[in-house]
Amino acid sequence: MDDGGIVKECVLRIRPYRPGKPIEEVEREYGISNAIKLASNENPLGPSPKAVAAMQEAAPKMALYPEDTCFYLKRDLAAHLGVPEDWLMLGNGSDEVLHCVGLAFLSPGDEVLQADPSFVMYETNTHLNGATPVVVPLKNHRFDLDAMASRLSDRTKVVFICNPNNPTGSIVTKDELSAFMEKVPPKAIVVFDEAYVEYVESPSFPDTLEYVRQGRNCVVARTFSKIYALAGLRVGYGIAPPHIVRYLQQVRPPFNVNTMAQVAARASLSDPDQVARSRRVNSEGKRFLYAAFERMGLQYVPTEANFIWVDTRVDSRAVFEGLIRRGVIVRTGDVFGMPTFIRVTIGVQEQNQRFVEALEELLDSFTKAD
Repeated sequence: MDDGGIVKECVLRIRPYRPGKPIEEVEREYGISNAIKLASNENPLGPSPKAVAAMQEAAPKMALYPEDTCFYLKRDLAAHLGVPEDWLMLGNGSDEVLHCVGLAFLSPGDEVLQADPSFVMYETNTHLNGATPVVVPLKNHRFDLDAMASRLSDRTKVVFICNPNNPTGSIVTKDELSAFMEKVPPKAIVVFDEAYVEYVESPSFPDTLEYVRQGRNCVVARTFSKIYALAGLRVGYGIAPPHIVRYLQQVRPPFNVNTMAQVAARASLSDPDQVARSRRVNSEGKRFLYAAFERMGLQYVPTEANFIWVDTRVDSRAVFEGLIRRGVIVRTGDVFGMPTFIRVTIGVQEQNQRFVEALEELLDSFTKAD
């Protein structure tokens, strides 16, 4: 469609975000019932009972605007993390934290260093602010920090490091990151996107808060959407030195974190079992899926997140359609430029079993058709 010249040129460069299909839409479109969604890396256990109770108690207050500064959530989160409150910026999901980084720090002519495939919103935020993406391919499904370091320049303004990476689930290690950070220009801002950090089991995962303690130009972005199972409320946060937080706050929209999100996040932090039980189910689930993929002869990337990146060896769109007709929703790799891969969220055992049975049946049907 001809836009008639009314749209900003940078908008035309943006690849629209393609979210995972919701259960209701799939059931309506395909005429099925009891579908399961393993496409968007949601926590299959759901939110903490304490969070649900807190939301029920807060419901009568929804006629009022939320507390703009997130005073109580910020206080509790600072205590939980062991950081000062002025290191924190609360957002409508960690996506908004990333968006505010672009608004505050990017200008036309700046370069933004990022990997591919990784989270698509990095490139979106780059284009929205008229900056130039500098994209470095992954190497063996991992960030190639040596190659990324070679692309640093005096025009580099922001570096996005997704750790664990979405969609591959792989991590950048402490030693790899330390070597890379020594090469980053002083005026560049490194954004560590750690949406899945609570799922990490590897002892080599870096403590990026150390760079914040050093006062480096960096932002650590985290969320309550994943292990805390509050994806529907959209609440995330950035941890950064005060001189960075000051500018993020200047571009933050007012009342950006709603009341339900604030009370649910606080209650989640007060539940000592929320993270532990989610990690346990995730760990058991990924080992079950590893064994299933090995039995099927499928290559996968060992994950430090709550999803697995697996090569089905056939067109991922066909796999996606075949699984949906069997009531299982996954994410296609073509979204990330990898046409034979799928990304599957680790569910509870019943969901994992159902996915494996559907995938085995589907791949067997492809083999027979050949």
